[in-house]
Amino acid sequence: MTYNFDPDLWYKNEFEFIKTEYKSGKITRQELKSALKELEKRYEEMSDRLDGTYQI
Repeated sequence: MTYNFDPDLWYKNEFEFIKTEYKSGKITRQELKSALKELEKRYEEMSDRLDGTYQI
């Protein structure tokens, strides 16, 4: 089985979505800051889980 998940692409897509929500007025500046902080936290946690998980 091949696992082709790209965490950097996931981060980029999520970041763009949050930025689009802000630009369209759906979220406030404070919500933008909070969402980006949460995104960074999720990315770091995910990277930690993905790092070195495959062993033979």
